Amino acid sequence: MTPVTLAAAGLDTGDTAWLLAATALVLLMTPGLALFYGGMVRTKSVLNMLMMSFVSIALVTVVWLLAGYSLAFGDDTFAGLIGGLGHAGMVGIGPDDLTGSVPTLLFTTFQLTFAILTAALVSGAIADRMKFAAWLAFVPVWTLLVYVPVAHWVWGPGGWIKDSLGALDFAGGLVVEITCGASGLALALVIGPRIGFKKDAMRPHNLPMVMLGAGLLWFGWLGFNGGSALGANGLAAASVLNTLVAGCTGLLGWLFVEQRRDGHPTTFGAASGVVAGLVAITPACGTVGVLGATVVGLVAGVVCSYAVAWKFRLDYDDSLDVVGVHFVGGVVGTLLVGLFATAAMTGGVDGLLYGGGAGQFARQAVAVLAVAAYTFLVTYGIGKGIDRLMGVRASEEEELTGLDQTVHAESAYDHGGLGHAAAQTPGHSALRLQDRSTAP
Repeated sequence: MTPVTLAAAGLDTGDTAWLLAATALVLLMTPGLALFYGGMVRTKSVLNMLMMSFVSIALVTVVWLLAGYSLAFGDDTFAGLIGGLGHAGMVGIGPDDLTGSVPTLLFTTFQLTFAILTAALVSGAIADRMKFAAWLAFVPVWTLLVYVPVAHWVWGPGGWIKDSLGALDFAGGLVVEITCGASGLALALVIGPRIGFKKDAMRPHNLPMVMLGAGLLWFGWLGFNGGSALGANGLAAASVLNTLVAGCTGLLGWLFVEQRRDGHPTTFGAASGVVAGLVAITPACGTVGVLGATVVGLVAGVVCSYAVAWKFRLDYDDSLDVVGVHFVGGVVGTLLVGLFATAAMTGGVDGLLYGGGAGQFARQAVAVLAVAAYTFLVTYGIGKGIDRLMGVRASEEEELTGLDQTVHAESAYDHGGLGHAAAQTPGHSALRLQDRSTAP
C-alpha cells in the first residue's frame, strides 16, 4: 500500500474516482463474507453468523472514526508502535485535505472497510457457540488493541515494520490475513470446541450460498488489492491482474489436492481454493509479477488445503478454518514476497529469485513472527478478560438449540428441510467431510 505520508500532489479526479469504486467493492466483501460463512454453518445458527458480520460494520465504523484512524495513520508518537490522537473524531480533517492525490476522508473510508472485514473474518473461528453480547464487546476492543497498532506498524507514518524493518505488505497480508488468523486461533482456544467437535459431521448447510459468497469476495478483492495502489495507474492494473490470476491458481491447486486425496473435486473446494489464492496474493499483488502471482496462488491452494486438517490433529476447533486459510495463506504470501518481489513492481526491492539476496525474505519472516505473536497474545488476553466479565460462551442449551432461536428469536427457513444440504458421500467419513469445511 502506498504510504500515507506522501505529500499532497493535488487532487486527481481519476485517482479519486477509482478509490471511490474500490471502497465500495471492499465494503461489499463483508456481506459477501456473511453469505460465505452463513452457508458453511448449520441451519440453526446461520442468522447468528450473518449478524456477526453485519454488526461488525457498525461497531468498527464507530471505533475507527472516534480513534482508530488517528491511532493507525496519525503521526507516530512512540517508536513506530502507535500514532497519536490528533485526529480523533476526525478532528482537523476536512473535504479539502488530501492523502497523496485523493481526499483524506476517502482514504479514511477505504481503510475503514479493511478494518471492518478483518474483524468479521475472526468470527469464522468461533461459529455456533459465542455469546452475541460477548462479540459486541470483543470487536471494538480488538479493533483498538490489535488491528489499529498493527496497521500503524505496517502502513502508518513511521511504523516500525515499514520504516525500520523494511518488510513489504502491499494490501494486508500482515494487517488483515495474519491478524485475523492468529486472533481466530486465540479466541477459539479461549472459547473451546463446539459440542460434538470431531464426533458429529458439521457440514455446510447451503453450498450455493457458499459459492455466492465466494464470488462476491472475489469481486470485492479486486478493489481490495487494486485500490491499495491509491491511484488509477499501472500499479493498480497490475494488482488487479495478479489478484485474478492468484485466485484462479489457488482454485486449481486446491482441486488438484482434492482429486488426489479424496477422489472428488468439490464446489466447496473450489470456493476455498479461490479464497486461499486471494489471501496469499494480498501482501504480494503490488510487488510481484504475473509469474510470481501464479506461483503464490498455486502454492497457497495446495498448502491451505492440507492446513485445514490441522485443527483435528491439534485439537482446536477453528470452525470455518480461519487459521487454515487466512493465517496459513497470509504467511505463505508474505514470505513469498521475499522470493518473488521484483524491482519492476516495487521500484527498488528485489526478492531472492530476482537477485536481491536473502535479506528481504528474512525481513518478511521477522514481520510475520512479530505480528502473529503480538496478535495471538493480545487477542487471548482480550478473550480471557471478556470471559471473566460476562462469559464468552453460549450455554449448552443455547448451542444445542441454535443461536438463531435463542439469541435472535428468528429462523432462517420456515419449512425446514435445508439442514444438511451436503449429502453423505459413500466412502467419506464424517471427519473427512469436516476436513473440507473451510473458510476465506
